[in-house]
Amino acid sequence: MTSAIDVVRLFGAVQAQDYAGAMWALGQRTSGITEAEVGRLYDEGKILRTHVMRPTWHFVLPDDIRWLLDLTGARLRRGFTPRHRQLGLDEADVSRAVSIFGEALAGGRFLTRTELGDRLRAAGIAPEGQRLPHLLGAAEVAGAIISGPRRGKQMTYALLAERAPGAQVLERPEALAELTRRYFRAHGPAQLQDFVWWSGLTVSDARTGLALAGADLDHQTIGDKDYWLAPGVSADDPGMVAHLLPNWDEYTVGYRDRAAAHPPDGSLHPDLFAYGNILSNVVTIGGKVRGGWRRVSGAGGVRIEIRVPARLAAAEAAAVDDAAHRFGRFLEVPVETVWR
Repeated sequence: MTSAIDVVRLFGAVQAQDYAGAMWALGQRTSGITEAEVGRLYDEGKILRTHVMRPTWHFVLPDDIRWLLDLTGARLRRGFTPRHRQLGLDEADVSRAVSIFGEALAGGRFLTRTELGDRLRAAGIAPEGQRLPHLLGAAEVAGAIISGPRRGKQMTYALLAERAPGAQVLERPEALAELTRRYFRAHGPAQLQDFVWWSGLTVSDARTGLALAGADLDHQTIGDKDYWLAPGVSADDPGMVAHLLPNWDEYTVGYRDRAAAHPPDGSLHPDLFAYGNILSNVVTIGGKVRGGWRRVSGAGGVRIEIRVPARLAAAEAAAVDDAAHRFGRFLEVPVETVWR
């Protein structure tokens, strides 16, 4: 693909809990795009970032945000209730906060989290601790606020109605079928349990989505497991291609059953990863996780530190080095690969 917008459209939503990592997730699925270009699309509002499934941060397109929130929002709001109760927040607090945010952002204003917290405090709602992020998340899920352009290194918020005025509204069955198609076309072959995990929908809704998608998806049974995927897709051998996947990349986070990405010996060596699991920054070769990596920025460029449990073959090491240099081209800085 040549556009990060096309990548987000294909997936429907791309996990973006780590903003910098999510930019690279888009970058390595396009041809020749740079971090600066992805950032420009974000600042212009052509790619948005909000809480929309499970719930966690996701990149979404302005055209899709309304129907996605309509589909998943009610379940997300119910999930917030226990934590809101612990934080001393009730429905009236949430409703007031949404109104305060709306007034503060109206007219094309973009404000940071701290600035919106100050508005809450001035209105008599304490924003300390986790109260502010939870109130912001509730306002996002309610369809009131969305990401604005970056201000230096700070993120801002905007009114969703002003940032995505032409967002599509779909009837629930149509939205359910659309999300199902997008998930399996982007992630397939994948199982029902994978879609349930990724979307945050119920098993019943996921089954209904598959029924509605119908012939738009192919069905295969491998062993005792059922998989769905885009029609005409073949399981080509990925060969010796290596990737430096960011944490929470869709290749790993998009599945409940991640066995297909496990290394050939089946062991994940959790000590290799920043978070001790496969959702961290991982090195893949031929689609299999073979180690971990981290980025260390310096004045002259970026050092990519690679950690693998066993020495790689020369061709494998060369493929990883190529992946590091692709990352350097994305960042538009020199890259040095260091093996640990």
